[in-house]
Amino acid sequence: MTAIAAMPVAVAPVTVTPVRGRADTTAFIRLPYALHRDDPHWVAPLERERRAFLDPSRNPFHDVGTVQLFLARRGGAVVGRIAAVVDPRFNERHDPECGHFGLFECADDAVAAGTLLDAAADWLAERGLSRMLGPLSFSTNDECGVLVDGFDGPPTMMTPYNPPYYPELLEGCGFTKAKDLLSWRIPMPRDGEPPAVIRRVAERALAAPGVRVRPLDMAHFDADLAAVKGIYNDAWAENYAAVPMTDDEFDHSVRQLKPILKPELLQIAEVHGEPAAFTLWLPDTNQALRAARGRLTTCGLPTGLIRISRAARRINRTRAITSGIRKEHRNRGLAAALYLQTQRAAFRLGYTESELSWILEDNRDANRYAKAVGGILFRTHRLYERASA
Repeated sequence: MTAIAAMPVAVAPVTVTPVRGRADTTAFIRLPYALHRDDPHWVAPLERERRAFLDPSRNPFHDVGTVQLFLARRGGAVVGRIAAVVDPRFNERHDPECGHFGLFECADDAVAAGTLLDAAADWLAERGLSRMLGPLSFSTNDECGVLVDGFDGPPTMMTPYNPPYYPELLEGCGFTKAKDLLSWRIPMPRDGEPPAVIRRVAERALAAPGVRVRPLDMAHFDADLAAVKGIYNDAWAENYAAVPMTDDEFDHSVRQLKPILKPELLQIAEVHGEPAAFTLWLPDTNQALRAARGRLTTCGLPTGLIRISRAARRINRTRAITSGIRKEHRNRGLAAALYLQTQRAAFRLGYTESELSWILEDNRDANRYAKAVGGILFRTHRLYERASA
């Protein structure tokens, strides 16, 4: 297997090659472990999960999009990686000439970064795409952005983490800011209640004829999740860079998240019996995942699994990962009603803080709402763009 090194061999030239075969895929997956293993805030993903994410037979994104992985090497040592991505849904909905890059990881090596990014740009240009946006891994339905502010703690589940030099690498290669994605931390009030202004809006909404907010019904799990999918695709249809999830993508995400779903933290608003809005909060599994150090087993023993199980008992944070309101039901106060019920549930379950993320920087209503519920802006991720050729 090709060696992996965090530090480049300065005298050797950089070569970039497409990923071919299992050995290259393993090198692609393991590079971040070499780059970041000494960073106290980095949370190692499970290697098994990353391998499945890249596998076309196990990740349904590959049924709609096209991905090419690249590795950068100096003197045989892997020093960088990138994915070039074509998503026809994005091209149809947003920009017919824009491709994506994602899964970017690199040593503090400007030449390696530039060579990698140029390889991805050339691959996209060969497919008629003159612009490049990212990091998107592989769409806004997955991890997005480069961390540019808020390096003082570990990332929350399903949010990227990187060293502070990554923005400099991208900007040095001609990338400019496309959009910032904001994260808000909300300490749990002592009584578990949102601010009075939120409660008043929520109570008015709940008092309206035909309005009901309820948790996920595990006895009707499939029907409730189908309703959530419909709301999500409707509510996010006009959001920046968003693409609709296929049935297979949605079902795949549900299978991944079901083991950690807590019914009380998936609240659904109904209007006259029809699903109109939802919000989904998840326990921050990164708090437990850190204990596994990237592996569930070591030498055949379930050491990582045991560490995760023990650490999971100490999870005290949730992430409000997504929500949506159908267009015809906006301005009813449903967001406040959902928030009220979900925060009360999180309080009963013993969580001490929540995170709202991510919110587009120019979504003024959502950011004002985050402040209104007691949010503290603490982290920013950035999407970058550049002409491909």
